[in-house]
Amino acid sequence: QVQLVESGGGPVQAGGSLRLSCTISANIGSGNRMGWFRQTPGKEREGVASIYIGGGGTIYADSVKGRFTVSSDNTENTVHLQMNNLKPEDTAIYYCAAGWRRGSPLGSTEYIFWGQGTQVTVSS
Repeated sequence: QVQLVESGGGPVQAGGSLRLSCTISANIGSGNRMGWFRQTPGKEREGVASIYIGGGGTIYADSVKGRFTVSSDNTENTVHLQMNNLKPEDTAIYYCAAGWRRGSPLGSTEYIFWGQGTQVTVSS
């Protein structure tokens, strides 16, 4: 069973930065994708960014382009999400996902394995 563990969330003021990390318990192959998603109460889970485990092929939601950067450390089975210039509307629980079904990289139904989530709260 593949397990994902996120870290790095917390409170931050608007304009600040946070770096989320997600470590995968198994080697799922460099050709597989990891995704970052976020969810707020009453809303559907939203795709934020995606990257190949081996690096490259980055994709971002329009709402975070130019502010968020996803990166991969294949040797550590870890992906990161650097979030800069954070806004209050970025407040959400952030999840990483793996086990890509090879559909839309930002589609929540396209991933099999999920982390437990980490809260990000941006205050104005």
